[in-house]
Amino acid sequence: MMTKFKTLSAVLATTAVVALGSTAWAQDKEGANAADGAGGGEAGAVAQMAMAQDLYAYGSANKDALSIITAAKIAMSVEAEDVEREKETKDIEGYEGAEEGEGVDAPTTPEEMLAEAEELAGDDEALKSMIADIKAEGSRGRIGGASRTLSRLPAGKTDVFKVPFYGGRLAELAIVGDGDANLDLVVTDEGGNVICLDRSYSDKLYCSWTPKWDGYFFIGVRNQGRIRNSYYILTN
Repeated sequence: MMTKFKTLSAVLATTAVVALGSTAWAQDKEGANAADGAGGGEAGAVAQMAMAQDLYAYGSANKDALSIITAAKIAMSVEAEDVEREKETKDIEGYEGAEEGEGVDAPTTPEEMLAEAEELAGDDEALKSMIADIKAEGSRGRIGGASRTLSRLPAGKTDVFKVPFYGGRLAELAIVGDGDANLDLVVTDEGGNVICLDRSYSDKLYCSWTPKWDGYFFIGVRNQGRIRNSYYILTN
């Protein structure tokens, strides 16, 4: 697995150099475009969305209605703007799996979370009251600051996005999958330096860092499973 990710990092680095030519090096910016230390700022809307999805995954796996209700409340508190992002989709070198169907079409919405919680709540009036309150509150008081793009990634493929972030400000990135296949994440800067690497057994991934200067970052999302994963890429 690590060898394959070294290959992906090398591909992203090569893409960066080809895309930017000599311009990136003419700016005389040395080292990785990330300040020392994790994060470096107060987590915002993207972190909230990632936390909601993690909590939902836990609640759904453990049939815990209260966790799902809390996840839905958090997810509903965040306003995410849908945006178009250019991407390049590549084959995974050495992939030996096979696509077996398409799976679900998108990650779980807050409304779907609440519907699942209602089923689990049964005759529990306290839980049913909480669900009713969240539905009544709806989208009031939502915080903004997150942008999202839906991508449908077939098995054996890698999506590569090129996304700009401001220097000196916390950069947040989350991958929120539909649960059908594990996703892996690698983020590199313009010089090919690895900023984030996540190969955990999940399709709910979060990464934050503080760029030293304004620049582009290359985000690689890999599906080594056997079924398509429809995921959101969220950034601040």
